[in-house]
Amino acid sequence: MSTTAQPTSLDAVRAARERIAPYVLRTPLLRLELDDAPAEIYLKPENLQPISSFKIRGASNAMLSAPAETLRAGVWTASAGNMAQGVAWQARRLGVPCAIVAPDHAPQTKLEALARLGARVVTVPFAAWFEILSTRTFPGMDGVFIHPVSDPPVMAGNGTIGLEIVEDLPDVDAVIAPYGGGGLSCSIAAAVRSLRPEARVYACEVETSAALATALASGEPRTIDYTASFVDGMGSSRVLDAMWPLAAELLAGSLVVSLAEVAAAIKLLVERRRIVAEGAGAASVAAARKGLADGGKVVCVISGGNLDTAKLVTILQGEVP
Repeated sequence: MSTTAQPTSLDAVRAARERIAPYVLRTPLLRLELDDAPAEIYLKPENLQPISSFKIRGASNAMLSAPAETLRAGVWTASAGNMAQGVAWQARRLGVPCAIVAPDHAPQTKLEALARLGARVVTVPFAAWFEILSTRTFPGMDGVFIHPVSDPPVMAGNGTIGLEIVEDLPDVDAVIAPYGGGGLSCSIAAAVRSLRPEARVYACEVETSAALATALASGEPRTIDYTASFVDGMGSSRVLDAMWPLAAELLAGSLVVSLAEVAAAIKLLVERRRIVAEGAGAASVAAARKGLADGGKVVCVISGGNLDTAKLVTILQGEVP
């Protein structure tokens, strides 16, 4: 069963940075110039990573910090695609078997990437997949389970993003990161709080799966109606119990945007900065454009860029997939 996640220490984040440095890109901060912007918007483009997602940070730190003998039986994770790619990428480099349990709505582009990386993939209904995040078990899976959200080494790896943001923009006022399970936003918040406690770190969600916003409004996690969409890299039917205390303590709130606003942000990023972001990656930009994080210097974490080509074409034509 799951246990309550603990805040990531700055020492653990710094150690993770040294450990993963040979394999992970230190992504730049890019200014997004908009005439009508309500804030000074910066982009943290994690779509530039080898697997086009921030997940390579946590996956690599978890596997590189594990004793080699524990990895011989292989590794597995539960992921819609990006964490799966991070685990599979590092597993191939280490020469160990890798298996993935993915929800049945996982996008084809991510499944194809897993096939190229040599991972074995099992797809299951979303409810069964989400249950793994609490039980950490699934029939037929052997080896070390790399939790996509709450394992301390995974969170330390994610926290390196916060470290880089404050180093590159010491007077940052706010950071916006997509909320799926909470491992990204909470890890960034822990690192940022250690270095610049006055900065606000927000989660962002889409209105079709805003479990964190519901929990914050209710004072406790509650199950909501989850609707799958092209924004597949974030959102769920309920905030994980293991992550709730951390999210409630560290995050300044959840900024909720619509699917149309996310699609518009994807189109804007392609046209203005030639950045291809997946739905979760563009949600932070959608929130910043609306002024939901207020003014000042706002960093939007572009969490990944693994978007199906057909969906990208639809979006560039001004439509919502």
